[in-house]
Amino acid sequence: QVHLKESGGDSVQAGGSLRVSCVVSSEGYAHKCIGWFRQVPGKEREGVAAIYVGGGSTYYADSVKGRFTVSEEDAKNTVHLQMDSLKPEDTAMYYCAAYSRSPLVDCDVYGGVWLAYPFDTWGQGTQVTVSS
Repeated sequence: QVHLKESGGDSVQAGGSLRVSCVVSSEGYAHKCIGWFRQVPGKEREGVAAIYVGGGSTYYADSVKGRFTVSEEDAKNTVHLQMDSLKPEDTAMYYCAAYSRSPLVDCDVYGGVWLAYPFDTWGQGTQVTVSS
């Protein structure tokens, strides 16, 4: 069973940077799609970015493209989300999620957009607050 643990959430000023991380339990770290999602109370969850661990393919929501970078640190079974040029509208609880199947050669993509529905394992979340 895979376990995910987020960390790094904090309060920052608009324009600042923050890195949140997701540690994936060592069982089957590779060949997974790891996604970052965010949610504000009362609003729908939004997919932010995703990475195919082991292959390096990355995907981003239009709202964060050019500002956020998702990366993998394989030696630590960790996926990072580097967030730059933060805006107050980036304030949310950030969750990492994962899925895998055999075989999985990339995150599921349709029409150039990565799909959120396959994610079946979730972390507890880490809060990011951006003040103006």
